[in-house]
Amino acid sequence: MKIELCDSYDQLSRKANDIIIGNLLQHKTIKICAATGNSPTRMYEMLSKEYSNRPELFSQIQVIKLDEWGGLPQSHSGTCETYLQEYVIKPLKITEDRYVSFQSDALHPEKEYKRVQSELEKRGPIDICILGLGMNGHIAFNEPADSLQPNCHIAALSPQSLQHSMVAGEDSKPQYGLTLGMADIMQSKLIILLINGVNKREITRSFLSKKITTGLPASLLWLHPNVICLLDKEAAGDLK
Repeated sequence: MKIELCDSYDQLSRKANDIIIGNLLQHKTIKICAATGNSPTRMYEMLSKEYSNRPELFSQIQVIKLDEWGGLPQSHSGTCETYLQEYVIKPLKITEDRYVSFQSDALHPEKEYKRVQSELEKRGPIDICILGLGMNGHIAFNEPADSLQPNCHIAALSPQSLQHSMVAGEDSKPQYGLTLGMADIMQSKLIILLINGVNKREITRSFLSKKITTGLPASLLWLHPNVICLLDKEAAGDLK
C-alpha cells in the first residue's frame, strides 16, 4: 500500500483527481466504483470542473455505485443515489447504460443485489475503486464481523453506520444496506482510499497498525497489490 500524507483535504482531493485523470488519459473506457460521503465530495467537484474543460475525456467511463441505504425512496435526500446524481452522474453526463446502481427501494432486495452482481460479472473487474474509511473500520457496508461476504449482499447496518451524516438527522432510517462485497472490491485493479478529518484519527491509527482482521474490514486492503491511501494531517494526527 502506498500512503501519501497530504497537508489538507483540498490537496488530498487534488491528488485523487489527478490519479483518475491520469488513468483516463490512458484508457477512456475505465470502470469507476464510486463511494459517497464527505471524503470524496471535493474530488468529485474537481472532476466536474475537468469535465467542463474536456468533456470528451469522460465520454466512455462507466460508474458503479459502491453501496446504498436500503428501504429509502430513491429520491430521498439521504440516499447514495441522490448524492451520486448531484456530484457524479449529472455533472459528468453519465448515460444510463454506463451506470450500475443499486435501487434503494427495490421491492425484492435479494433480487436487486443479485442483479448488480450479474452486471459486475458481465462488465468485468472494476478499474478504479474509490473508498472512504468508516468510523468503525467498515468498507462500504461491509461491517465488522467474524466473517465477511465476498460478493454483493444485503447488510445489517451497525449503530455507527446509522449515525452517518447522510441519514443521522432523518426521520426515515434505512432498514438495511445494499453493498458490494469484499471480493468485488479486492478484484479492483486500483483502489484509492481517502481518509480525512480529525474524527477519523482513532480508526486511522488502528488501520495503520497493519493488523488484518475482519473486525476492521478496511484492514483487508493491506492484502491488495495496488492501493493508494491519501491521508490528510487531521486524520493522521501525530502519526509519521
